[in-house]
Amino acid sequence: QVQLVESGGGLVQPGGSLRLSCAASGFPFRYYDMSWYRQAPGKERELVASITSAGGGTKYVDSVKGRFTISRDNAKNTVYLQMNSLKPEDTAVYYCNIGYTRPIQGWGPGTQVTISS
Repeated sequence: QVQLVESGGGLVQPGGSLRLSCAASGFPFRYYDMSWYRQAPGKERELVASITSAGGGTKYVDSVKGRFTISRDNAKNTVYLQMNSLKPEDTAVYYCNIGYTRPIQGWGPGTQVTISS
């Protein structure tokens, strides 16, 4: 069965960096586009970044452009989200999912990212 396990979250100060990982299993990862989402307290889940199956195409929500980078390693069945210049408004639970524009799988546990001084 499909499993998506996020990791790498934590508490960092504003301006800091984190690298999130999503380990995928149970499906042919290299053939599927992948995305990162986040849900802040009291807000709807939003699409943050997406990457095509071979990694040649990416897109980002405007609020993270220039600060976040999505990447993938198809040999390791893993998708990453490098987050730099973090802001308090980036505080959220981050999730990965299959698909480029909308999720097509149930949600994993996510990983908590908290930006605070």
